[in-house]
Amino acid sequence: MGINFALETSGKGWTLCLIGEDQSNKLAELTQGLRGEFSTTGDGKKILSGFAYWSVGSAIAWDHACKDNFYFVMKESIKFFNSQWQQIHANNIKDKKYHYVSLGVGTGEKDQHILSILLNTNPDLLYFPIDMSSEMLRFGVQKATERLQLKNDVITIQIDFSIERNIGHLRELFDQIPNDNPVLFSLLGNTLANFQQDTELLQLLSKLMRPKDRLLIEVATTEDLNEEAAQTAAKEYATTRLFKEFVTSALFQNTDLNIDLNSILFQGSIETNKAILIKVLYQNSTGKKIDVMLPDRSVMNFEPQDTIRLLLTRKYTSDGIKKSISDSNLIIVDRLHTPFEARSQSRFGIDLILLAPESSGVTPGISGTPLVTVWTPKR
Repeated sequence: MGINFALETSGKGWTLCLIGEDQSNKLAELTQGLRGEFSTTGDGKKILSGFAYWSVGSAIAWDHACKDNFYFVMKESIKFFNSQWQQIHANNIKDKKYHYVSLGVGTGEKDQHILSILLNTNPDLLYFPIDMSSEMLRFGVQKATERLQLKNDVITIQIDFSIERNIGHLRELFDQIPNDNPVLFSLLGNTLANFQQDTELLQLLSKLMRPKDRLLIEVATTEDLNEEAAQTAAKEYATTRLFKEFVTSALFQNTDLNIDLNSILFQGSIETNKAILIKVLYQNSTGKKIDVMLPDRSVMNFEPQDTIRLLLTRKYTSDGIKKSISDSNLIIVDRLHTPFEARSQSRFGIDLILLAPESSGVTPGISGTPLVTVWTPKR
């Protein structure tokens, strides 16, 4: 009995996944991040990007946070993504047969929108959802593929795509794609902003791409780069309890720390000429030392006022994200800017950007549309 027959006849709910990394090594990496030096600013102990989603509890918490109306950035991103994507697709790639690689599948809703349109021109496409968290893959892939008729297998891959050697392994895998069809890669949900070395990540991802391939990224944006905007951005994340439960879920799942949601700090600062940087920190505000057991059963001394960085994110200026792109040997093919509803004097929004390798020979704005289109959603 073949594996395909077994999966087809056993009912829904199966997820076939290629595990690309030794999970014990990832656990050691998580533990090492929590052993950092004392810092009141989140520059010592930290949970690196990716580990925030790593366990089943964290995956569930992320799904709940994304459905929270008070999590404004994600709410707006999910609400208007399909219309934005349809316009980007119509402008640039509607007549081409792409396979699809999703770097960070998330809840799967956006992948479903992308797949439903790509399947119209390439019913034989291959879908590669990739994430460091096998639990996020299971959540996201089931949502992404429901009600879709995928003729070929979904090739689900657990791997950390921010590591250079893993990029090489992925490129070897994609070289086996039949018919030499181009690949559309995506990095959505402002995921790029969660990496401390964000430009370096883009540079790595550019190594995955051949001249005909494209990369779709989604980033949160700001038109103002000042202290008032930085503080407004930080407060934006502090309004939702479900988001707080998500950002502390990795601590809850991997340590014996008694979580107090009132001990979460949201700090906004300015990355000169680039972005508003938001750090989400957990601070020991008890006034006494806490002994915290780590995954290897060693004990971390969590001193008063010490912090653990739970998450890092950004809102980019237009020039800031443009420079990161150009520094990564990528060019902007099309860029759709969506301003958020004005709730303060700070002007935030989100950009959906289609990129190509410099080696593609593509001239920016080839679709004939303005390079930056301001898209005003119907509310």
